Amino acid sequence: MKINTETVIVGAGPCGLFQIFELGLLGIKCHIVDSLPMAGGQCSTLYADKPIYDIPGYPIVGGQELVDLLEQQASPFDPGYVLGEQVTRVHKREDGRFDVTTSSGTEFDTGSIVIAGGLGAFDARPLRTPGAAQYAGQNLNYHVEDKEKYRGKRVAILGGGDSALDWVLELHGIAESVVLVHRREDFRAQPASVTKMKQLAASDAESMTYHIARIERILEQNEKLSGIRIITFSDDPQTIDIEFDELLVFYGLSPNLGPIAEWGLQLHRKTITVDTENSQTNVAGIFAIGDIVSYPGKKKLILCGFHEAAMAAFGVQHYLYPEIKQRVQFTTTSPIMHERLKVDGSL
Repeated sequence: MKINTETVIVGAGPCGLFQIFELGLLGIKCHIVDSLPMAGGQCSTLYADKPIYDIPGYPIVGGQELVDLLEQQASPFDPGYVLGEQVTRVHKREDGRFDVTTSSGTEFDTGSIVIAGGLGAFDARPLRTPGAAQYAGQNLNYHVEDKEKYRGKRVAILGGGDSALDWVLELHGIAESVVLVHRREDFRAQPASVTKMKQLAASDAESMTYHIARIERILEQNEKLSGIRIITFSDDPQTIDIEFDELLVFYGLSPNLGPIAEWGLQLHRKTITVDTENSQTNVAGIFAIGDIVSYPGKKKLILCGFHEAAMAAFGVQHYLYPEIKQRVQFTTTSPIMHERLKVDGSL
């Protein structure tokens, strides 16, 4: 039997969770689907302990903490969560509604769809050095689930983007030592993070070092990954063996839209083109928000995704109920908003 709902949200990351809230304010019920077994998207799976500094009203908030708060904020609207399932099929009917099917056979009859898939089914770009793949998930990992795992250990980190530098700085003082290896003089990370890393390397060389180098081969001992051999990029190249207990690789994420690419949506470089007025795609009734969308001036920031969720909510309302005259009601004063939020407006 199909689940009948007003909206299916595809993707339970921060933007998808906030979409529940924005739809709820307009009295629209929804179900949210994600291929991961928990809500939170990248914030939970890749950056649970990572501090975030650009969420309005929160000088600092952890990735998982933000997810928990968004779930709490969405809870008055009783969304249906379908986790550990990927949306595999979307079919628009002649009546304007959609048939949606997941990888586990869950079926929806929905009036609209909001895609909040972040980078899609994101895949970490792997370390392609021969022999490395067999150690993935052992002491070679592409994200940090628990930073305490690295306490007192020798850690090597590969990469030059924000994730690599963030974890260099986060694990310094927790790990016994941290060694960063990057392939270029130029770093993609925030300049402030690069400066701080270099300052640590200059002032505390025993626990923090970095090399601009390429990896020649992995080192193994007793059938375990024990290190890497690097060759530095310099006028006088040096061969250096780096021994470690744990290796973290942050070469970035490779976007993979998966089945979304087959839904007839207008795409631009593996992102979905939307109308900035309402975040609607070229298919009426399908909307998209967050890192998966593109439009002139688009910035891949969580706070921009939150704005897009608000615009998409009004777009969904107009698509479902074109007869309703839309007006903004403020949560501070509107009795309707208080009723939907299940709060006492007199407080």
